[in-house]
Amino acid sequence: MALSLAELMILCLLVEYLLQRIHVPPLIGMLAIGMVLGPQVLGLLDPDLIRIGSDLRMIALIVILLRAGLELSRESLHKVGLQAVLLAFLPALFEAALIIALAPSLLSVSRGESVLLACVLAAVSPAVVVPMMVQLIKEGRGTKKAIPTLVLAGASLDDVTVIVAYSIAISLYLGDAVNISWMIASIPLSLVFAIMVGYLIARFLIKVFERYNPRATKRTMALLAIAIALVHIGDLLEAKHIPFAALLAVMAIGFIILEKRESMAHELSSKLGKIWVFAQIVLFAMVGAQVDLHAAKEAGLASILLILVALVGRSVGTYLCTLGSGFNFKEKLFIVISYLPKATVQAAIGSAPLAAMSERGMDTRPGQIILAVAVMSILITAPLGAFAISWGGDHLLSVDETRGSSSHAMEASEAEYDLLKD
Repeated sequence: MALSLAELMILCLLVEYLLQRIHVPPLIGMLAIGMVLGPQVLGLLDPDLIRIGSDLRMIALIVILLRAGLELSRESLHKVGLQAVLLAFLPALFEAALIIALAPSLLSVSRGESVLLACVLAAVSPAVVVPMMVQLIKEGRGTKKAIPTLVLAGASLDDVTVIVAYSIAISLYLGDAVNISWMIASIPLSLVFAIMVGYLIARFLIKVFERYNPRATKRTMALLAIAIALVHIGDLLEAKHIPFAALLAVMAIGFIILEKRESMAHELSSKLGKIWVFAQIVLFAMVGAQVDLHAAKEAGLASILLILVALVGRSVGTYLCTLGSGFNFKEKLFIVISYLPKATVQAAIGSAPLAAMSERGMDTRPGQIILAVAVMSILITAPLGAFAISWGGDHLLSVDETRGSSSHAMEASEAEYDLLKD
């Protein structure tokens, strides 16, 4: 497994270098490397590495969500509060409505199965969006109006909403007893619970760090370990139907540390940025390795048409969220573009309906269709969406010169601090 991981790292670093020279987002190459080396094409990745791929992806996602929290200032969140709440459900609602309306005729599935498909497809990908927004914040692009912060917050809430909707839909489809009122109420409850837990953990870490004053590297390792444990606890709570948005709690930890101890937050963010060099390879390559190309081939032109039409609906919903926000047309267009990529949620739950149908002895054809369309949505939107966000950041967002210059100065002081601390 170690050799397979080493090969993956070398190839991804090489592809990253080449793509950066032609101004293409490196994650596109990493996704492609994962697909080519994965079991669907060359089959060169060690099966043990594939087996733990979901855990590796989650750790990498935790790294970038911690960084995102450490970059989310309260001032920025105040600017975009209403729009972030609207982005949590309106784009997904518009997209899901079109899928539910069109899937029965385009894919020959029932209305209930089209609801399942809508819940699988309607989530934006934090794996694609979050690191790109964090980079824009570092560069000071769009930060004067807190646009990257808006997309960060909205995308995180969007995933919580869609996953809860999927839980309701699959339970109803399988005929399980489900308390719909409780599950709907669990959305705000999971958010509040997550923020409270994140707040308490952050305050605890601040006290421990200030009392014992560990090195910067050890602080970062402790923060990452606690975040990983928190996500595992979140999985256990969700299994017992206790609402808890673990990934939001991870972001909340970073946010509270930034709010209470800004210098500490920048120190941790700098260290996590170094870990991210490795983590992004694991995240995107493992997502690519999970893509079932055979399923995508079976999806057909009808699924492509459905995905594209649904994205139009999603874009309309996203644009409506920006009305009355004070953004100009270019900024609104960037937000619309940023809400297009899909990968993480679709890779995680795309095969879940098929597994559930097979376990219950039901006809698995609808599950196969859902998986095929989910895979196709990743292949279409992840690379194109990443490229569009990269282009949009350069051409649609203005640079906050004050933020940019202070960011460079801060990075220099962080480097000096690291040398002294480590």
